[in-house]
Amino acid sequence: MLAEQPGNPSTAPAPLKHPDKLYIDGQWVAASTGKEFSVISPDTESVYVRVGEASEADIEKAVSAARKAFDHGPWPRLSHAERGAYLRAMAEKLRARSHDMAAIWPHEMGVTYAFAQSFMPRIAGIYDFYANLGDTFAFEERHATSSGIGNGLLVREPVGVVGAIIPWNAPAMIIAYKLAPALIAGCTVILKSSPEAPGMALIIAEVAEEVGLPPGVVNVVTADRQASDALVRNAAVDKISFTGSSAVGKHIGSVLAQRVGRYTLELGGKSAAIVLDDYDLETAAKALATAASQMTCQVCASLTRIIVTKNRHDRLLEALASAYSSVKVGSPFDPATQMGPVATLRQRERVETYIAKGMQAGFTLAAGGKRPVHLPRGFYLEPTVFGNVSNRSELAQEEIFGPVLAVIPADSEEQAVEIANDSIYGLSGAVFTNDVDRAYSVARRVRTGSVAHNGFRNDFGIAFGGFKQSGIGREGGVEGLMPYLETKTVLLEKLPSHHQTTQPRIVDSPA
Repeated sequence: MLAEQPGNPSTAPAPLKHPDKLYIDGQWVAASTGKEFSVISPDTESVYVRVGEASEADIEKAVSAARKAFDHGPWPRLSHAERGAYLRAMAEKLRARSHDMAAIWPHEMGVTYAFAQSFMPRIAGIYDFYANLGDTFAFEERHATSSGIGNGLLVREPVGVVGAIIPWNAPAMIIAYKLAPALIAGCTVILKSSPEAPGMALIIAEVAEEVGLPPGVVNVVTADRQASDALVRNAAVDKISFTGSSAVGKHIGSVLAQRVGRYTLELGGKSAAIVLDDYDLETAAKALATAASQMTCQVCASLTRIIVTKNRHDRLLEALASAYSSVKVGSPFDPATQMGPVATLRQRERVETYIAKGMQAGFTLAAGGKRPVHLPRGFYLEPTVFGNVSNRSELAQEEIFGPVLAVIPADSEEQAVEIANDSIYGLSGAVFTNDVDRAYSVARRVRTGSVAHNGFRNDFGIAFGGFKQSGIGREGGVEGLMPYLETKTVLLEKLPSHHQTTQPRIVDSPA
C-alpha cells in the first residue's frame, strides 16, 4: 500500500482553485442551479472532487460571452503575433502546472501516474507550436487574378465562436489541439469538459485568467448531455469541434447541417495491426501488449484488431496472450503498475459485456476475461485476448474502449488488408514487417487516417483524424489550424498599403 502523506498525489486533494465554479466572461461564477458532479476515482471508487454542473442557462451565458468577445472585443482584431504572445504565456503557465495535471489524470480515468508524469510536459509545446504559426503561416496571400484585372488577395479569417467538446480519456491533449489553433486564428471558445474528467479544463481556465486573456475569449463549463446539446444547437456558435463517440458525432453533424454550422469530428476507431509473414511474432506481441496497456486501451486509435495469416495465428495468439497477461495491473500510483483501471463503473460493465459476447461466440479466450482477484476495489479488468475471431463479430466491429484484443486469421496479405478495411471505422492502423516497401504498400491500401510501421504511433504534429465513420477533419499540425479559418477572396483595384511595402508570395491563378 502507498503511504498516505502530504503531497502524495494518490491522496492529495485536487489541485484546483475553483472546482465548484464555472469560468464565464473572465469571471468564476457559481452554476445557476447549484448542482455539482462528483468525480469518482477509478482506483478507490471514492469521490476525488466535486465540480459545478452547468445548466442550459449557463451554456447560454457562456455562448453570449464568447459571441460578445468575438463581435466586439479586441481578440479577433489583434495581430497573429499578439495572440501568439498570449499562447506562449499560456505555455509557460502550463509547464509550471504539469505536475498538477499529472496528479489529476490518474484520478479521472485511471492512467498510470508514471505515464502522466512523462506525458504532461509535452502539452505546453502544443501552444508554442500554434504561437509560432502566428509568425509563419500565410494568413494572407496575394494572387494573380484569372481575368488579369486588378489584384487578388486570399485571406484566412477566424471562423468565429467555437464550441469545443472534450472527452474524458485524454482531455489535456485534446483541449490543446482544439484551443490553441482556435485562439491563434482569432476565435473565441466555449470549452465544454466531460463530467468524468473536468480537471484539465479548469486548469486551462485558471491559466486563461492568469495570463490576462480578454473576457469571453475562453469560457469553461462542465456539462452533461442535455446542456451540451444546447451548446450544439445554439445558432450563435459558428463551429463545433467534437471528440467522442461516433454516435454522438452523427447527432452533432445532423444538428449543424440544419443551420449549416461548421464542425470537425474526431470519432471512434477499431484499428487494425497487420502482422506480415516476415516479422518476428514475439517482437510484435510485446509491442502490441505494451501499446494496449497505455491508458488501459481507452484510446480511440488503439490497435485492437490484430490480423495475421492462418498458419501463424496460433503462435501469435500464444505470444500475445503471454505478453499481455504478464502486464502488471494495479493502482495508477504504484510505480510498478503497467496498467491501471478503466475510467468508470459504467465503462467496466460495458467492456465486460463484450467479453461475454466473445465467449458466447466461441472465440478462443487466450488470456484474461475477468476482474483481477487481488483488486477487489476499483474499476479493474484483466488484460484480455481472444483468438480465432470473426471480423464480422461485434468483438471485431465495435469499439470496446478497454483492454480487449482480438486476433483475426487471414488467408493472405491481400485478405489481411481487406479485413482491415472491412470496418465502418478508419482512424489508425499499423503494419509489422521488416520490408519498408511492403510497409508503404500496405499503408497506402489501408483506409485509415494514420498508419504506423512496426508499432502503435500517431503524430498530431503532422495531422490526426479518420476516414469513414472515424470523423471529419484533422487535428494537429498546420492541418489542425485550417478548420478554425474561413477563406475570403478580396479583389481590389490597387494593393493596400501594407502590401506595397512587403514582398508577399504571389500565387498564379488559372486563366
